[in-house]
Amino acid sequence: MGAPPRPADPRGDTIVATATAPGRGALAVIRVSGPDAHSIARRCTIPWPTTARQVTRVRLHAPARPDTPLDEAMITWFAAPRSFTGEDLVEYTVHGGAFVPAAVLAALVAAGARPALPGEFTERAVRNGKLDLLRAEAIGDLIDARTAASHRLALRQLDGVLTRHLAALRDAVLGAEALIAYDLDFPSEDDGPLDPTRVLAAVDATLTALDTLLATLPQAALGRDGVMVVLAGAPNAGKSSLFNALVGESRALVSEVPGTTRDAIEVLLDDDPWPIRLVDTAGLRSSDDRVERLGIEVSHRRLAEAQVVLVCGEDDASLARGVVEVRAHSAAPLVRVRTKGDRATDTRPAAIDAREVSEPMASRPIGSQPIASPRASTAVDDVPITVSVVTGNGLAALRNALRATVRATTPDPAESAPVVTRARHVAALTTARAELQAFRGAWAEGALPVPVAATHLRAATLALDELLGAFDVEEVLDRVFRAFCIGK
Repeated sequence: MGAPPRPADPRGDTIVATATAPGRGALAVIRVSGPDAHSIARRCTIPWPTTARQVTRVRLHAPARPDTPLDEAMITWFAAPRSFTGEDLVEYTVHGGAFVPAAVLAALVAAGARPALPGEFTERAVRNGKLDLLRAEAIGDLIDARTAASHRLALRQLDGVLTRHLAALRDAVLGAEALIAYDLDFPSEDDGPLDPTRVLAAVDATLTALDTLLATLPQAALGRDGVMVVLAGAPNAGKSSLFNALVGESRALVSEVPGTTRDAIEVLLDDDPWPIRLVDTAGLRSSDDRVERLGIEVSHRRLAEAQVVLVCGEDDASLARGVVEVRAHSAAPLVRVRTKGDRATDTRPAAIDAREVSEPMASRPIGSQPIASPRASTAVDDVPITVSVVTGNGLAALRNALRATVRATTPDPAESAPVVTRARHVAALTTARAELQAFRGAWAEGALPVPVAATHLRAATLALDELLGAFDVEEVLDRVFRAFCIGK
């Protein structure tokens, strides 16, 4: 069964929802928004606070049972339009857990509120002009952020960087439209007929800006999914043990029996400047075992997708064979790792001095602020790093080498530049670009009458309007807010 249909006019009723995650906890927040928010809340609240935007302690009860308290809570009420939704709004902070929030929510529904749909509070903020659609999406991205990089991108969009950039592009397109309209309506005014190169220059500048913006989509993917780092090598080369050591816990099955790893195992590790998606794969070798062959095929696919490969081997000979095997399936930068260093007799220093102690990648929970590591000028590709998961020797050097390789092969996040984060953004920008390109061709060649060619500029403006949420598009709003959580 799908989600219930959104109301045709969601501004005409009053909604309620718990804004915090369900389950055991100290506190929960319940929000009521709509034209009757204050009167509905009054039926469940003693005493009703006299001052807006001021936190007040109250007692909550079901509307028909004022003598039976549900909770001692804190309330703050806001008058329209000075609220998040732009409507009358009430926020309760109640005790958390399973029963109390559910009981208070039921009381407010009994008093006349309707349970909110996913994202309906934020949708009302958009409809009432408190947020634009891009900032509303940023709220969803902020809630879903699992890494420091995706958190930074969401905060940047919430600050309006992308909104302001797109608004400037829209103004540039409108400016070109205005030049053409003025020339059509007043052809003999001022300096005579419009210089066609003036319009072309404006359109070309906008096309360049759109191309630059579309090229930022991979940054959003890196922040969300991380840089794919694949561990590869022969069976029993210590890949799974190294994987567990880098993650900081036992996630991959470790065994002395070759071919233990049958499928790829992935863990997302927060790091600077981008998170790392560490992938443990089956050993690379020929096998008659059907199940193991399937695992090796998965390894080949992961290698083809890899952005960095850690080639693992017990000695230089096995490393050399591993490099040859990996190069048959991947052109990604390599970091060579001589595993089982506690058994090795080779005592040559690692590529990066192990005394450069770095914080283990898995020691921070996903989403915490990473500590920047020293930036290396080149990626480590040809000098093996000797490590021992038993003693821990070489692990710090390997982490630093991996960070250096990631930094050398991926773009640095631009702290103030706008970034495209969603497929919806790409679709609208691609449409706007195609319309501008069509106008440019028609204008430069004189292939169409000027009023007809100008319709492409109008279509480009409408595509940007849809992206910004500048006009009411029910299908777009419905698509955006169905992905939100209840209470937001």
